[in-house]
Amino acid sequence: MDRFAAGRRAVLASAAALAAPRLAAAQGDWPARTVRYINPYTAGGPTDTLSRLLCQKMSDLSGQQFVVENRTGSGGIVGNQAIAAAAPDGYTLGLGGIATHAIAPTLYARMPFDAARDFSFASGMWRLPNLLVVNNELPARSVPELVTHLKANPGRYSYASAGSGTTLHISGELFKTMAGVEMTHVPYRGSAAAYPDILAGRVHMIFDNIPGALAQAREGRVRALGVTSAERSPVVPDTPAIAETLPGFDMSSWTCLCGPAGIPPALLLRISALARRALEDDGLKRAYLEQGATAWPTTPEQAMAFRAAEEARLAPIIRASGARVD
Repeated sequence: MDRFAAGRRAVLASAAALAAPRLAAAQGDWPARTVRYINPYTAGGPTDTLSRLLCQKMSDLSGQQFVVENRTGSGGIVGNQAIAAAAPDGYTLGLGGIATHAIAPTLYARMPFDAARDFSFASGMWRLPNLLVVNNELPARSVPELVTHLKANPGRYSYASAGSGTTLHISGELFKTMAGVEMTHVPYRGSAAAYPDILAGRVHMIFDNIPGALAQAREGRVRALGVTSAERSPVVPDTPAIAETLPGFDMSSWTCLCGPAGIPPALLLRISALARRALEDDGLKRAYLEQGATAWPTTPEQAMAFRAAEEARLAPIIRASGARVD
């Protein structure tokens, strides 16, 4: 642990101790005013849409406004730094997920927060698998056929991603490792920027988030071969899971409702209970499915344990990929 991180945690611990009496008195009627929800990604994207659906439902259930604030930068790091630095009173929450809390700790040489220690985890929010789509000219109509073809042509084919360290990139690296194939990684500034090259055959495939990939596949512009979740997605039930060919394959985006470290346990349980009520609402679950996502309510303990397990699972894959941000 460097001096910056140690000093910062000491300050946060002192602030939490001073605030404890006030928090204990206030937590019983939470939320008594507007709650700020920080989305560390851009407005209009999948995380923004899903976040706003959840915040609206929590507003409806609680009678208080949950207002989404988009604070972007450094692949979600900037927004999560703001969450970690907030007062632990339940009035600043936000989105933590696989990129910032499971991939970034290995990908980045230096982080402005500790993904485990600087956050309180209230609940899971949603899970969103990727969809493997390939150029229509590629002679493979299933994942087994693709594996066979790639093995017969080592190093000839490439896959696109939305950038190094994204779930799109790590999906490709996991596929390479588990299938025993060679492909070249070609990073882009977002998956949308990759499709002109995929359609032209300059890059051959992408493990993209379901909403973008499915739109391309339904228009016949690319061919969908498999989803990256452990099981088939209800959004594309006729598309096999890659795990049906490569047992144990699982690379889904996931998010948790987070706050700063030091939220009192009783208050954290109140936040978790409200999130669970919202995520178990039939209307919200349907709205999530329309976006390719599955609602994922958990207890605080389950969310915290899942995050730790994901970091441990993904660390060797990231190291083997050679991806690193200094």
